[in-house]
Amino acid sequence: MELDKLFETLKELKEKASVKAAFGEPEAVGEKTIIPLARVSYGFGMGFGEGKAPEEEEGKEASTGRGGGGGGGVSAQPLAVLEVTPETTKLIPVLDWTRIALAAACLAGWNAFWISRALARILGPKKVE
Repeated sequence: MELDKLFETLKELKEKASVKAAFGEPEAVGEKTIIPLARVSYGFGMGFGEGKAPEEEEGKEASTGRGGGGGGGVSAQPLAVLEVTPETTKLIPVLDWTRIALAAACLAGWNAFWISRALARILGPKKVE
């Protein structure tokens, strides 16, 4: 049955959603051990229903129907790398250049708006008395 298959898939995904999904396999490079860190998100939903169609003609029995559906998604985003040496442990963040560029563009637009508004007030038309 399809429903059993769906529940089996959800069970497999639950087993895979472990610490290893967020903390990658450690890699030894010389005296350093590198451990990748990520944010992992899972989301699923499903629904089922059953009902009768509206009666079209008198004397006829309304037809019934049922249906169901589901969906889900998984997201993994790298966050940082943990560097472990005999002397120290460092957390090195992974920079998301897309977010940095978007923030810079928004800041530039905001500044351009306020500078143009200030210049319009300073250099705008003057009242003649």
